[in-house]
Formats: sequence, C-alpha cells, structure tokens
Amino acid sequence: MKTPSHPYDLPKLRSVGAFTLMETVIAIGVLAVLLTGFMAVFTPAAQGIRRSISSEQAARLTTTLENELATLRESQKATLLPAGTNGFDKSFGWIRSGNVAANAIFVYQYRGNPAVIRGDGTLEPMVGISGEPGKDYIVQSMVRRVGEKENGKDLLEEDLNAIEGSVFFVKPTQLVFFAGELIPNKPGMIHNSSNGQPADDAAAYKEAVIAFSAEFHSMPTKSLSYLNSDEFKHPTKGKFYTSKPIFTRNLAVRR
Repeated sequence: MKTPSHPYDLPKLRSVGAFTLMETVIAIGVLAVLLTGFMAVFTPAAQGIRRSISSEQAARLTTTLENELATLRESQKATLLPAGTNGFDKSFGWIRSGNVAANAIFVYQYRGNPAVIRGDGTLEPMVGISGEPGKDYIVQSMVRRVGEKENGKDLLEEDLNAIEGSVFFVKPTQLVFFAGELIPNKPGMIHNSSNGQPADDAAAYKEAVIAFSAEFHSMPTKSLSYLNSDEFKHPTKGKFYTSKPIFTRNLAVRR
C-alpha cells in the first residue's frame, strides 16, 4: 500500500456543478416569458367559460322578467297599480316608469319555503338555511319593485333576507321604428308606432305589442337601505343612473 508522501497529499474531491447567478437570471427570464405566453392563451379561454356561465344566467334573468310582466299579483294590485289593472296595464306601467330609481325593477333568486305560500302566490322566504335544497326549501326566481306590501310587510325586504346569489336591477326603454330600424325611445316615454303620438297609459296605446330593451345592472349590495340611499338614487351620481349594464336584451309584451 502506497503511503502519502505529504500529510496534505490526499485524494482530490470531485467538484459539484452549480448554476451561476447569470444562469439563474436567464432561467427566471425564460420562465416569465413562458408564463406570459400561457396567460395570453388561457385567459381568453377562462373568460369564455365565464361568459358562457353568464349567458345561462342572463337567459334565466330574462325569462324571469318576461314571466313577471305577464303576471298580475294581488300585492301589486293592492299597493302599486290602479283598480281594474290587467297584465298589459302592468307591463305598460313598468316599462314606462322603470327608468326612475323610485320605480326600479329588481330581479333575483331567494330561498322559499314550499310549505308556506303568500297571498301573491310566491313562497315565504326562508332566512336560515336548513334541510335539503329542493325539498325543505326551493330557490325561486323573482321580480319585484320597491313598495309591494302584504299585511303591512315589504315583500322585497323580506326576500332580500333570503337571497341566493346576486341582485340585479332592470331599466326598460320602449323601442320605436325610425328609418327602418328599432331604436330606443326617450326613457319614460311610450309612443304609438302608427301615428307617433305619446301614450300616458295602456288605454291610450293602440298597438298590440310593446317592444322594449331591458338593461340588466348588477347591485353592489343586497341591503334595502342601500336602495333608498343617494348612492343608488341620486339623479346624476347614483348607481341607478350612472352604472353600465352587464347585458341588454330586446323583448316585447303583448296584450
């Protein structure tokens, strides 16, 4: 066996390879470029998925509004509409006055108790979640305006305590023919298509159909006090007058 000739004459250790600072910086730069590319590719796809979900929700909101305009409820006849009003009268009034915050139309879903039906045909709200959905409570789509009351209770306020999801408000505007196309009328006005004369009520409107656009806007909160605040109702700065719609649908109601 060979004896080392010097106390420090020992076998050399193999050097271990490592990244230099420059190599690390380059690697981080390459990773950043790749992540940017992935974001450019997948972000539109994710937005497309969200739009498809929103399209389903938009269809539900639109259908709910159409059905409600054709339904005359006891609570509305008692508190919001003149005596003798029919379904078309209600639709006319809601379309004509719905561009004012005081007459705002709200669309939402709430938890209803299938065992208790209110006088206007809707389910009693279930504030606390208990039992099985679809059995012990039902998520019901609804459209209301502020001021609908039954036995002294504000029905919209009761529903807001059992809300499922978001609350939306709708701004309707009549569509009139001009230069061969349908265009929005002045908000708060309804004109006869045949002679261009304004109609103050359904009796003065001689047409069989009212075509209108419905702008759907999202509410930032579910509180009834917010609906009565200047932040929502102010005629120039309130959200009701300044917010941009999430989507718009062209609809029609018939006598």
